[in-house]
Order: sequence, then structure tokens, then C-alpha cells
Amino acid sequence: MSDSKLQSLGGVIVATALPYREDAAAPAGLAVDHDRYAEHCRWLVDSGCRGVGPNGSLGEYSSLTDDERRRVARTAVEAVGRDGVVVVGVHGPGSHQARHWAQIAAEDGADGVLCLPPTMYRANRGEIIAHFEAVASVGLPVMVYNNPIDTKVDLTPDLLAEIAQIDGVVAVKEFSGDVRRVLEIRERAPGLEVVAGADDVTLEALLMGATGWFAGFPNVFPAESALLYELATAGKLEEARALYEPLVAAFRWDSRTEFVQAIKLGMEQVGRYGGPCRPPRGPLVPGHRAAVTADMDRAIEALARRRAA
Repeated sequence: MSDSKLQSLGGVIVATALPYREDAAAPAGLAVDHDRYAEHCRWLVDSGCRGVGPNGSLGEYSSLTDDERRRVARTAVEAVGRDGVVVVGVHGPGSHQARHWAQIAAEDGADGVLCLPPTMYRANRGEIIAHFEAVASVGLPVMVYNNPIDTKVDLTPDLLAEIAQIDGVVAVKEFSGDVRRVLEIRERAPGLEVVAGADDVTLEALLMGATGWFAGFPNVFPAESALLYELATAGKLEEARALYEPLVAAFRWDSRTEFVQAIKLGMEQVGRYGGPCRPPRGPLVPGHRAAVTADMDRAIEALARRRAA
């Protein structure tokens, strides 16, 4: 579906979890399972999601070799084909690295890129703008990613208004958790799509005018997530709340340190393959595992009752 003229990066795009298989010769003894990953990408799109986002934080991009990182994105593009969009994470410590990954994504057929500010350096305003200018110069639509928790760089609404002037920057994934920002961003940068980034404030963001959801837990509940998006954007608040509220306890794990492990465990609980993570992420401690399991059980039971009704 690659098309450099694609401008909208809205809808439900799933930040895909990455499956591994045991292999003593691979980094940390875990090799990327590309067949499983392709099947997962296909399942998400077939379940109603607009597309997939390989090589995000949930996809453990920073634990991959360069060859693995490129092949993961290629696998997603090939699996989805023309039936969905692929927005590849191109995060890097410096603009030259992020631009390199954007060029690779363009060569491999991506529809757009998701990009954090410099990932290992608390960049100043000018450096942040130069970073996104370099990535946008490749020509693919760019979704900038505001995650002040992890990067220590906050893309505030006034800064986003300036970033939005860069040709090719079309959206922001807003992960600050402050739903008040949705309206302020729309006021200051009316041409910039606001995309919900934190699952546990998704409905609130969509009701305030966000046009997309770059999401974690749709790895577990893709069809229900697509329906939630449709209800919210259609203004069907009562129906959207009835679907959303039983899921929020599980969704809160998307904003916690153990979000990758939690989402992979959630996948296991609905009969999908989640599997282990590469270092630095280890297995969930027993208390967290029990809490995720309980939150997921409540969500699964609520959805089962909904289907039976």
C-alpha cells in the first residue's frame, strides 16, 4: 500500500509486539520468529485494524540488530500488502541515524514513519526541530512521537506547532497522558493529526478530537479495539464507554514500565503467542504477573458477556 502521497496516519494502527523463538546462536538466545510475526500482522489487519507499526518500543527495536530491525519492517510490509498501512519506527539517538532508518523504510515500502526525538539525549528545541526535519526530508509522512516519560523530552503543544510547519510531518502520537493537550494541539497546530498514544486515555483523547490510536493492547483485542475507535469517532459515547470501561484496567499496563511483558502475557491469555522478551526486559515478577492476569481476566470475561448478549 506504499504511497508517498499518503497523508493521513489516523485509524487504529497497532504497535506490534515481536515474537521470538529459542535459538542459542541468536542474541540473548532468542531469534525473531518472522513467520509468527507475519501471521500476527495479518491477523491484526484482518480483524479490522487499519495497519501495523513495527519497530516501536513495544516491538523491542532497541534490542534488535540492524539486520533484524530491517527484516522485521520488511516482514510487516509483505504480510499486510495493500490491505493496510505500515508505519515503521525509525527512532535513533541522532538525526543521521533516524534519517537512515527512514530511508530504509522508504526503500522497503513503508507508508509512513513514527519517530521519537533523539532517544539518548535531552535535546533542545533547535535540535529537536533539526531531528524531525532530517527524517521528513526522506519524503514519507512522519508521525512524531511525544513520550516525555522515556525520552525526557516533552513535545509541548507550542513546540508541536513549530514542528508541524515541517513539510511531511502529519501527525503526533501523544503519550504524555495529559488529555488536555488534545484540544491545545488542535488549536495551535490545526493541520496536525493528534493520535492517541496511551491506551488508558484512548477514549478521552478520541472524544476530544484525536483522529487515530497508535496502540498496544489491540495486539490482544484487535476487533474490539477497532470497534471502540469506530464508536468513539462516531460520537456514540454510551456504547463506547460500555466497551471501554471493562478494558481500562488492562489498558493501564500500556503506560507502565512492564508494558511489553504485560501485553505479551495478555496475548497468551487470549490464545495468541506472546512469548519472552529480550534484555533488558526480563520476565514479570510474580506480583505483576498476577495483577496482569487478573486485569486481563476481567476484560476477557466482560467481552465474553458482551458477545453472548
